[in-house]
Amino acid sequence: MKFFVTIVLLCWQMAGLAQTDEVKLTSTLKEFHQALVNKNKVSINQQTDKALSYGHSNGWVETKKELIEHLESGYMEYNSFREDSIKVEVNGNVAHARFIAEINATMSGKEFTFQLRVLEVWVKKGKRWVLFARQAVRK
Repeated sequence: MKFFVTIVLLCWQMAGLAQTDEVKLTSTLKEFHQALVNKNKVSINQQTDKALSYGHSNGWVETKKELIEHLESGYMEYNSFREDSIKVEVNGNVAHARFIAEINATMSGKEFTFQLRVLEVWVKKGKRWVLFARQAVRK
């Protein structure tokens, strides 16, 4: 009986840890999107992997360096970023998040509003989640 109770408690605790990771990741991805809007280079740098592949709905793919450079230069500006229907799936130190996004951005002086379906792949490094890859398609 003691063994059974121990197993049940361990499973319950592990389910709680997974839920905590899902909640943390959801919060982290929202913080990252707001860092894009606020052009917070420090936060963007901390929340992205050095091998970042940031794919846009038009087929354009940025590296981490390009993403930061385009924000700094004003070539790309995120005016607002709203997520809806976020679904997070955690598998060990890797997770994916799918959501619908409404993004208002300015590129080369032209303002656009996009309705997108987005997939982001996140990797846990230590206690932090960092964005490894992102791809968007038009809704």
